[in-house]
Amino acid sequence: MDAINLGPMVLPLRVLAPLGALCVANLAAWAWQRRRGLDAGPALWWMTVWGFAAARGAFVLKHLDTYLAAPLTLLDIRDGGFVAYAGLLAACAVGFEQARRRPALRRPLATAALAGMLAWAGAGFAIQALQPPNPPLPALALQRLGGGTLDLASMKGRPVVLNLWATWCPPCRREMPALAAAQAAHPEAVFLFLNVGEDSATVERYLAQAGLAPRNVLLDPVLAAARTLGVGGYPTTLFYDRRGMQAARHMGELSRAGVDEQLGAMR
Repeated sequence: MDAINLGPMVLPLRVLAPLGALCVANLAAWAWQRRRGLDAGPALWWMTVWGFAAARGAFVLKHLDTYLAAPLTLLDIRDGGFVAYAGLLAACAVGFEQARRRPALRRPLATAALAGMLAWAGAGFAIQALQPPNPPLPALALQRLGGGTLDLASMKGRPVVLNLWATWCPPCRREMPALAAAQAAHPEAVFLFLNVGEDSATVERYLAQAGLAPRNVLLDPVLAAARTLGVGGYPTTLFYDRRGMQAARHMGELSRAGVDEQLGAMR
């Protein structure tokens, strides 16, 4: 499990983990307030706001050209686009300043922040432990849109981005232009767009209406490939390295910057 599906919204666990850690930190601050009467909540929220802004800002700066082309996408955090160490440094700096101004808050603020960081770290370890072993590219013969087949295992030797999608899926439709743009920008990688549960006429009609012409559109009309890949929610994007081993798995909508980040990590 790598995400939680909330109807039209899919949130990756790496986004939910820090939100859960924030709840733990606030519970610790609340407990300290009840016992000692010292309210570290406002200071903790300042740490959170600045930490969040710094983590997101560092990621945006890293992919600035991509976000300048589509500015509104920088507000969509579902791609998990954060630089954790930048956020941590900013939060600590704000926390030190808050404690300097109000020395009485040092202990409750430190306790709450430590509880949150431990919860975050624990969630990270749990997510890693629950992830299945990285599988290789399976030996699947996939039907090409327009005729012919593609042997998935034969893609070994180049990075592979395998996107499972459907025309009835709103986040699939929203991310398709970004994935098509990433395909054009990364000729070193193989992008495969595997439609699930629909026939060729439906897929061709959607692509024509949307004005999209991505290469390597494939069909899985009876969901046989989706079951083999262990995918039950859409969109899901699988990243395979040059050795043909799965390097990452993302359930939910991806931004262009998110794709760039994953491909950069596989170099």
